[in-house]
Amino acid sequence: MRHPRVGVAILTMGTRPAELADLLASIAGQDTPAARVVVVGNGSPLPPLPEWATGVELPENLGVAGGRNVALARLREFGDVDVVVDLDDDGLLISPDVFTRLTEMYAADRRLGVVGFRIADERGRTQRRHVPRLRAADPMRGGPVTTFLGGGHGLSVRMLDQIGGWPEPFFYAHEETDLAWRALDAGWKVHYEPELVLRHPWTSPTRHAVFHRMVARNRVWLAKRHLPALLVPLYLATWTAMTIVRTRSAAGLRAWFGGFAEGVRVPCPPRRPMRWATVWRMTRLGRPPVI
Repeated sequence: MRHPRVGVAILTMGTRPAELADLLASIAGQDTPAARVVVVGNGSPLPPLPEWATGVELPENLGVAGGRNVALARLREFGDVDVVVDLDDDGLLISPDVFTRLTEMYAADRRLGVVGFRIADERGRTQRRHVPRLRAADPMRGGPVTTFLGGGHGLSVRMLDQIGGWPEPFFYAHEETDLAWRALDAGWKVHYEPELVLRHPWTSPTRHAVFHRMVARNRVWLAKRHLPALLVPLYLATWTAMTIVRTRSAAGLRAWFGGFAEGVRVPCPPRRPMRWATVWRMTRLGRPPVI
């Protein structure tokens, strides 16, 4: 079997040119070279790029999901990529063997759909929210999971050909979970591999002004698109209760409930409820789709 070939997709809004240059240098330093690298300026011009990187400048910001679909389409045009690696523009590959390990994983398992990287800051710390499972105390425990981190991951092109790309109406928030649930329902594996590290600054999700609204709206859309009807109210009730307990800001709660109402009011087709066999599979993996 031919060794899988890597294509890299990076989104940028033009605000981190130094970090982007460092990331590209870390990509160039990989033992297994990327077959293609595409950098998308999401509503912004691009800085000068290395000759081996393809730049795409979009006239408007299409969000994370829309920008990634543009990068994916460009990589598909080349016709020589088997695994797409999405990387945040302020991330850094600190080990030169990331692509080597990743392609070995895909070569060993043809049903491997998604490989999530571990996100760690300059001190090696991984935030709890960056561990894609409920029991998040040990970020070094890898294995099969039900979602993955957007900052650094690999996606099988064969899987994407079957299940489709990113959900563009989401714009930002929960787009990874939407894709992961579709992958699991189609019989693909989602794996968290803590030995594959993307260094990334320690951040808070609330740094994004639209965080609370987008998170709530897309949570509703996620349930409406993918959950069996019996689980939709359970899932949404659980997350509503958790949000009320966790959110300390009255303004944040108002934005969250506004987004929740928007998600209920506005459709986000298609609705394709996952099989009950997938619900059971997710439950056995430690995260039933009610939380």
